[in-house]
Amino acid sequence: MPIITEDLSLILFLLSILAGCLMGVVSGLIPGLHSNNFALLLVTVSPLLIESGIPPIYIICMILANCITHTFHDIIPSIYLGVPNSDMVLAVLPGHQLLLDGRGPEAIRLSALGSAGSVIVSIILLLPFGLLLYTIYPLIQDYIGWILLFIAFLMIVTEKGEYVPGQGSLAHYRYIFYAFLVFLLSGLLGIFAFGKENMANSLFESDSPSILLPLLSGLFGASQLIISLTTSSVIPPQRTSIVSLPANRIIKAISSGSVAGSFVAWLPGVSSSVATLLAEQFGRLRGKRKSSNTKSDDPLDEAREFIISVSGVNTANAVFGLFVFFFIGRARNGAIVAISSFIEPSAIDIPIILILLCVVILASIFSYYSTIRIGNTIHLFMEKIDYRKLNITVLTGLVLMVAVFTGVFGIVIFLMATSIGLLPSFMNVRKSNAMGVILLPVILYFL
Repeated sequence: MPIITEDLSLILFLLSILAGCLMGVVSGLIPGLHSNNFALLLVTVSPLLIESGIPPIYIICMILANCITHTFHDIIPSIYLGVPNSDMVLAVLPGHQLLLDGRGPEAIRLSALGSAGSVIVSIILLLPFGLLLYTIYPLIQDYIGWILLFIAFLMIVTEKGEYVPGQGSLAHYRYIFYAFLVFLLSGLLGIFAFGKENMANSLFESDSPSILLPLLSGLFGASQLIISLTTSSVIPPQRTSIVSLPANRIIKAISSGSVAGSFVAWLPGVSSSVATLLAEQFGRLRGKRKSSNTKSDDPLDEAREFIISVSGVNTANAVFGLFVFFFIGRARNGAIVAISSFIEPSAIDIPIILILLCVVILASIFSYYSTIRIGNTIHLFMEKIDYRKLNITVLTGLVLMVAVFTGVFGIVIFLMATSIGLLPSFMNVRKSNAMGVILLPVILYFL
């Protein structure tokens, strides 16, 4: 499809960004939805939009704005509802520490700060990162499989599970086995689903159905919704609070999150949830090396710093994924895969890069303020909303979406993925181990 950048309408440009931002708010706030769902939906309906006179560039802007906005807002259900997606699952415990102390709005503000800061860092590193990536990637391309294998190994062996007194020193090996089992089962499902992807069929004849929709919706959406239906939350009184973390710790948290997010952005099959895991391990190592004069009197400062870092990972991974597409022509996340449906890497030029950078900046400004505003007021509406009914509605919507866009085969994959997605919650291991659904097929491809 041709990309039209000449005679770009400012009004349509801003409206497309606003539409994408609103989609990101919806997907971020509603458990079980992800920006990838809207990205795939926009790709599906794009022929109708183009026939209606909307050029592809505006659809691209919507997809990108949706992706960026989602990374800001998905912290809110993670903290207030305890229903994290795969990217924010590690932020739940620190977020709940602040929530139980009546500082839920502060946790949201910290997350927004981490995401906004990572956008600034990502843009600053655009040129040096691009040149480094362009130089190094050809040299290590033949070793991608082994790098991914090492990351998968790290994901599994660092699994500690839940500590229970009296279990003994070897109990953590059980959780390592559980993590391996989840990784293996999801990976085998991915191999099967990708190998039989031609069996999926969409009601839209012009659309090429993506098997990622039932896979990711089942593993990280429907399974989490089912878990949330069996639990309930009691939220203590909250108060609006300002960020009290020292500036040097804020900068360190943003930097570590941005570095981790950028590191995995160029690796195929590695999501921001895995980058979060790497940031967590780096944070632990750094924490062990801290001298006594850097310790804070506030025991919650470590939780604050971790929330900033995790949120920075999530957003930096999305932004750097765009840069990776610019420099080496590889799509590493769902939004960029959707964007690649409209534009070939060889067609990318300076005007398109500038347009998309403007989308990132404008969507980030919108998201920063909207996230803080929602975070300051959402606890006032919690008692008025029946989230059980909301979860059932979203779950029903996911099933219908899978049926419409991938047919009977998609429903079968969706049910299998949902079953596997339930395992981490019952086994007390990280849900990010289910990223084996993409990692294992990619590892086997490169090896």
